[in-house]
Amino acid sequence: MSTLKQDIIEPTTGIDSEVASSVDQDELQLGSPPVSPFFLLLLCGGVRTDRTDVKFSPIHYQRRLGYKQQLHRSWHLVESFAASFVALNFIGGVRSSYIISMVFMFITAAVLAEICSALPLSGSIYIWCAESAGPKYARFFGFIVAWWSCTAWMTFAAGNCQTTANYIVSQLAVWGVEYPGGIGNDNVKWRALIWAVSEAVLCISIAINYLPPKWYSRIFRIAVGLYMVDFLLCVIWLPIGVSKTYGFRSAKDVFTMTYNGTGAPAGWNWMLSFLFCAGTMIGFDASGHIAEETKNASVVAGRGIITSVVATGVLGFATTLLFLFCTPDLDTLFSLDAPQPFVQLYAMALGKGGSIVMTVIAVLGLILSTSVAIVAASRLIFAVARDGVLPMSHWIGQVDHARQPRNAVTVMFVFGAVILCTILPSQVAFYSLISAGGIPTTAAYGLIALLRLTMTPNDFKGSHFYLGKYRKPFYAATVFFNAIVFSVQVSPFFFPTTPETFNFACVIFGAVTIFGILSWYLIPEENWLPREQVIQALQASDQPLPADRSHQGGQVSGGAVVKDNESDKSI
Repeated sequence: MSTLKQDIIEPTTGIDSEVASSVDQDELQLGSPPVSPFFLLLLCGGVRTDRTDVKFSPIHYQRRLGYKQQLHRSWHLVESFAASFVALNFIGGVRSSYIISMVFMFITAAVLAEICSALPLSGSIYIWCAESAGPKYARFFGFIVAWWSCTAWMTFAAGNCQTTANYIVSQLAVWGVEYPGGIGNDNVKWRALIWAVSEAVLCISIAINYLPPKWYSRIFRIAVGLYMVDFLLCVIWLPIGVSKTYGFRSAKDVFTMTYNGTGAPAGWNWMLSFLFCAGTMIGFDASGHIAEETKNASVVAGRGIITSVVATGVLGFATTLLFLFCTPDLDTLFSLDAPQPFVQLYAMALGKGGSIVMTVIAVLGLILSTSVAIVAASRLIFAVARDGVLPMSHWIGQVDHARQPRNAVTVMFVFGAVILCTILPSQVAFYSLISAGGIPTTAAYGLIALLRLTMTPNDFKGSHFYLGKYRKPFYAATVFFNAIVFSVQVSPFFFPTTPETFNFACVIFGAVTIFGILSWYLIPEENWLPREQVIQALQASDQPLPADRSHQGGQVSGGAVVKDNESDKSI
């Protein structure tokens, strides 16, 4: 929820951007949908959840796709939902553009749930894109999206740490504590404080990821619970405080008033609101990244994608309207000088003590959100390393005794710590890196839909979330909307553009894309995603699960060789 608070007031600071041996009773219980079947039918164009299919082990999917089960498989629907819900951080934007974003992001989620159900693997999104492109172009697009998704998820964690730090240090402004050189990004001492607190938050978030899987399952639940506490306090306590202090904004202000602080024409100023409306619902692919650790993944992971984005959209819209009613007039709002002005707003409405309570809840929520984001990111890094793409892939792709990708988590720590160091010389450099984090995910969503529409429109019929006759309109709508969001994300945020306000995210995105193309060109086909493996996966995704429940796995070396007790075969 804290992300919305940042987005409303600080639009320049960044873009929000699954070993089971048999199927147990928990998996069978997951056969019934968590929400109305009629709702899912409307949303997904006829979700297929034949219980005779979902009873088969997800191990069959991996064996048929050429992978061995390496990660633990002990998480359920709650964890799958939480992985996306908490990473999304249910937070919004403004009115009409938010409603538009909800509709199109729900459609986007249905498109991704369809292919996620057919290909429930760690790393998810780049495999989805590769298979969507078909055998001829699979490696090309797979490499590019692998680089895109790694960039997005790895920078997201660093950005969350800095946002958390802003909440903490903003208490200095509430209590009137003077800081040497003043509170502001132009003060290197202040930037050093932000950096130190951000690094501490990163260490805590990383440490949580070293917990055993069963313990971490509790973290998922605690995170969801904490967000609901935050939501309820904002819905109940904050309005009471506002009513007793500076008072609510009028309905006319909330529903009709606009403010142009960007210098852009009125039409593009409205378009820029999609930065936050759509950006806060980006990241639901997280449920796919933990698919190999989720029981009954072909159903649960896709369901996690859909339910998380629906919950995020609905709760985020309610929160958006609430905050619009509870913010003071614009002159007062823009006079707040804390790095996270919402902390000062809490103080105005609830008193200094109340602001501490809300800040502590927000900080804990952001730490858990960062930790969950690291779960998704580390599984993505593990999957890419397992396929032999990264330097030191053999080490990064290892799992510990609890079947967790501990080394991939360590890589996340090193990368995040380095990214945070860019705060020291310049906040502009840091914000540019973080802003670039949301763009690759938007581009990947749109690209997957475009490839499904043009290259493989009739594949993946084995998905439990197959869209049927609605698939092509859904693909087209996803391409259209994500193209709009992408164009907004690479646009300047202020006009006229100066070196200080230039959006370097487009440059970073271009560089990452070039790295992906170079990787495709330089890495031999036999090392990663050969044509035969793509064809095998496409065939597997179109067929029902076999009745055989053998769980004898094989070894994967660079994603190219599979060995089991019956045969050795190259794929």
